[in-house]
Amino acid sequence: MGSSSTAATPAARRARKPADDSPWAREKERAQQREAKRNAVLSTAAQMFNERGFHATSLDDIAARLHVTKPTLYYYVKNKDEILLECVRKGLHMTLDGIEASRAAGGNAVDQLRACMQVYADIVTQPFGMCLIRVGDEEVPEPSRTELRRMKSEIDQAFRRLVAQGVQEGSLSACDPKMTAFVIAGALSWIGRWYQPDGSYSAAHVAEQCIATLMNGVLRQAARAAPPRARKRRFGGRGAPARRTDTRTWSNCGTRTAVLARLVPRASSMARGSTPELPSRPIREAGSRQVVAPVSSGT
Repeated sequence: MGSSSTAATPAARRARKPADDSPWAREKERAQQREAKRNAVLSTAAQMFNERGFHATSLDDIAARLHVTKPTLYYYVKNKDEILLECVRKGLHMTLDGIEASRAAGGNAVDQLRACMQVYADIVTQPFGMCLIRVGDEEVPEPSRTELRRMKSEIDQAFRRLVAQGVQEGSLSACDPKMTAFVIAGALSWIGRWYQPDGSYSAAHVAEQCIATLMNGVLRQAARAAPPRARKRRFGGRGAPARRTDTRTWSNCGTRTAVLARLVPRASSMARGSTPELPSRPIREAGSRQVVAPVSSGT
């Protein structure tokens, strides 16, 4: 009877089991730790690729910066090519996810385009985005290179669609969407090549200035609103052309032309002291103009 009272069922034994005091983490926790360490390897590698270049960076260099041994890296990555592939892929995924979120936020085409440009400019100043620009996919072996170029094409197509939509709405000037998308992406991508995190410009300032230049241009607002008018030419000043006689006034008055033709020889005759030749037809006033009276047939 005593033995039966002290006997415990399996459920009771499990209930009295002490808390897990194993020095190893549970499987879920181990997976989280491994992912965090793998991301640390990729982030450090991306920084070093940006600083030194892909070929000038070795696995030993990456391990030394992480304070681990080179064999430890193989627990998280296969080789350096896989590290580069994952770095570029992360940069592309960050860009595509950001562009999609910007478009999902709504607004007109200009608002969405500006938001997408902001996302792109921000990402190319971060390690993975900068690695995407500075190293690119040229060093990635096939077939991964084809996959990465397809993802790059998605970014280009997103910009093209927004530009075309803006032109259709009338919020953007008429332009070639393909060429305009190349200009936008090219200008923003170049940030990833010259930007220095420890430089005099912050990433936010660089993004703001570049986007403002692309959206507003470099011309002054007044100059774009109205083109400069030609200066009015003044007559009579030094070096100014002489005022021209409006020949249309005289050509429309044939009688005045006849009067002048008759007065010119008269003036020359008076200068020689001879009697001037009078016009064959008398001149009479007609309103504000002088006209030559017709010669009667009886004279």
